[in-house]
Amino acid sequence: MDLGLIGQASGMFAATNVDDILILALFFGQATGHRGGAVRVVVGQYLGFAAILIASIVGALGAGLLPAEMTPYLGLLPLALGLRAAWQAWRERHDASGGNEPATATGSGPTVFAVATVTFANGGDNIGVYVPVFATVGTVGLIVFVVVFLALVAVWCLLGRFFASRPVIARALARWGHILLPVVLIGIGLLILIEGGAFGF
Repeated sequence: MDLGLIGQASGMFAATNVDDILILALFFGQATGHRGGAVRVVVGQYLGFAAILIASIVGALGAGLLPAEMTPYLGLLPLALGLRAAWQAWRERHDASGGNEPATATGSGPTVFAVATVTFANGGDNIGVYVPVFATVGTVGLIVFVVVFLALVAVWCLLGRFFASRPVIARALARWGHILLPVVLIGIGLLILIEGGAFGF
């Protein structure tokens, strides 16, 4: 197997997915204390990234899964999830202040769908990077890229879990994660929309 190709695939994955580590840490922080929560984060991450790979491969084969002008509107997905998370955080805080269960004890952690949706939406710009590369590396090269990418998704999940389990980070996520997650998701959504020119500037 071509080590140069593996290095190229690794570098491309790291460069296009560095922001996912923070999002994964937030999701893993949310999953703490919920049975199966961490598994749902990993499964969601893989499903979301698999969708990115499928879209990129289809695009490389010339089918064009999404018209280029539609890509910015993927930002609506994390934006909607961020607003939903903000509403849930406000509602849980309101319930806690009313003497009900504390916010940290409610819910079941992040869902597979939520993680997959955010992963796919956040990787919408990755498709534009991957398509031309996949179109030129040939069949063997494409297989190498896919295998390396899927292996590195596991590494990213481990890094996200690692950061979420560090005492200082874990305490910060436990205290502020319910606020930070919607802020990050809304920010990602707006960034995708703005950078893609969805608002005409």
